[in-house]
Amino acid sequence: MRAILRALFLLVISSQVWAFGLADLTDKDASGGLKEALAQGAAKAVGQLGADGGFMNNPKVKIGLPESLAPMEGMLRTMGRGKDLDNLVATMNKAAEQAVPKAKGLLVDAVKKMSVDDAKKILSGGDDAGTQYFKEKTATQLAESFLPTVKESTDKLALSAQYNKLAGKASQFGLAKGDELKIENYVTKKALDGLYLMIAEEEKAIRKDPVGAATGLAKKAFGAIGQ
Repeated sequence: MRAILRALFLLVISSQVWAFGLADLTDKDASGGLKEALAQGAAKAVGQLGADGGFMNNPKVKIGLPESLAPMEGMLRTMGRGKDLDNLVATMNKAAEQAVPKAKGLLVDAVKKMSVDDAKKILSGGDDAGTQYFKEKTATQLAESFLPTVKESTDKLALSAQYNKLAGKASQFGLAKGDELKIENYVTKKALDGLYLMIAEEEKAIRKDPVGAATGLAKKAFGAIGQ
């Protein structure tokens, strides 16, 4: 009988532990933990992409020429312009690398302005809910911040002007449009895409293993989700 009672007692205790979850977190814990985790993930993403070769050496975010210009790229390479095109790609990736560090301040500001309701929605949301929050709050400002730096870098390469001419011709046949028409706009967009992709990866890692990937309050906040 004592063994049965002991087993029932352990079962009750276990159930109570597993019942502890997001609803049991205080507003301070939920908000503070999430802010800590997102700030950590954003800083790591910015640090990785802003390092030497941050874009060029990462296949996930490396910026190539738009697919819409593939026919013209092939033609130029057959004409012996392959080295020039490679230099253009290297310049685009370097421009993105130099622009990304400008994101840190805006991302930190977005974290500081996050409400408690925002925090709880993100904690109970999908794997990239925090990243989507960043996009909503920072995309427009980051684009405006990145663009001058990207343009300054791409303007130094003569082939950048030729890119714009090629894109303009491609647009006449409906092959290129929007951001692809100007190299600085295209690189800015791809830099943002790469940044949010890396932030999303950091967020997923923290959600999957909060004890191993996060620190302090972030462990408590994200750890409660899986309970």
